[in-house]
Amino acid sequence: MKKVAFHTLGCKVNQYETEAMEEMFKKNGYKVVEDEDFADVYVINTCTVTNMSDRKSRQFIRRAKKLNNKGVVAVVGCYSQTSPEEIEQIEDVDVIIGTTNRDKVVELCEKAKLEDKQINIVKDVKYNKEFEKIRIEDLSNMTRAYIKIQDGCNMFCSYCIIPYARGPIRSRNIEDIVEEIKELGEKGFKEVILTGIHVASFGKDFEDKRNLIDLIKYIANIDTIDRIRFSSVEPRLIDDEFMQTLVDSKKACDHFHLSLQSGSDTVLERMNRKYTTDEYFEKVELIRKYMPNAGITTDIIVGFPGETDDEFEETLNFVKKVGFSRLHVFKYSKREGTPAATMDNQIDGNIQNDRSSKLIALGDKTMEEFAKSFIGKKASILVEENSDGKTLEGYTSNYLKVKIPYNGNLIGKIVEVEILDFEGELLFARPLI
Repeated sequence: MKKVAFHTLGCKVNQYETEAMEEMFKKNGYKVVEDEDFADVYVINTCTVTNMSDRKSRQFIRRAKKLNNKGVVAVVGCYSQTSPEEIEQIEDVDVIIGTTNRDKVVELCEKAKLEDKQINIVKDVKYNKEFEKIRIEDLSNMTRAYIKIQDGCNMFCSYCIIPYARGPIRSRNIEDIVEEIKELGEKGFKEVILTGIHVASFGKDFEDKRNLIDLIKYIANIDTIDRIRFSSVEPRLIDDEFMQTLVDSKKACDHFHLSLQSGSDTVLERMNRKYTTDEYFEKVELIRKYMPNAGITTDIIVGFPGETDDEFEETLNFVKKVGFSRLHVFKYSKREGTPAATMDNQIDGNIQNDRSSKLIALGDKTMEEFAKSFIGKKASILVEENSDGKTLEGYTSNYLKVKIPYNGNLIGKIVEVEILDFEGELLFARPLI
């Protein structure tokens, strides 16, 4: 049997697209193996958010050929979309696909092998108007499933290459989303995570004006699904109507990955973000009005061009004010072709490292404070397998990771627990059954 290995970098959208491509190969008689195993085909699903992402992609391309110098190497995704000529120059690459036409990956890999020549089908995405339909029918994890509902971004933040890699917003047909979720629910999935490049833009390209609120209502009516979660949302999406819809659904998780990027208004303006810290905090307060125990996570970039010590201090103070349940900290990475790449006062790497360390430490503190506030309280977790054989793991609705004693009968079920302790980013609990 022919074998294929995947190496995926970047966001949840990439992970979803990798799983869809895995299914394509399986349907064509391939066995999916680990990315360090011998395989006939290696598919690298790339990210280009940072220079490090590009570097990791190139490293795995070289490693794949060492694993099998006669294997076919296909590079797909955002890095190949923005730098196809650069990837063409890597002699080990056989197939180059951007952020469209992934449904042709099997066909092109077999053609490259047969004809012994490099194939590049990357095309300009700025004219893309239709959502490219790829879907997942079979997943091994029987608890949570990512559902891609949208692609592209029209925001053009000054530091971000993604609008150039993914093109304009394209929303997936609501009926198609609901059909996939129904199928996954029938197979045992209890939670769906709605993901996309800019989820808040869902429906803005629809002629019938249906939007994310409408989609939530449709999904809430699927009896087999117990939880609806979002991978990320924009602050401007949050209003009373949206929050009331989530509450009324009785299935929406009280967890919001609410994009911030900086706690300084002057930095936000240079980033071309479309809100101020006051407006952001108003959204946080609105969330907590409707969902008092909500976990609020976010991304923050440190060392953005021109960021002063005072501006960074503003970010630290704002993080304390919000009390995030988790922070994801990134050091600014210059991306050619974006406005920020040509800005004055690019920040020295040592300063970036220092600011990153300080912010990560603060994030760890706010995360611990949030988690410990639930000790002695009850919560519900969706139980998942844990590889140690002694415990089970699961996430609360507000995205706190919880361990409980092993009981195989609980896997895939939503179980009420009592939180007992916190240690090493984990809550420990006992099931109330």
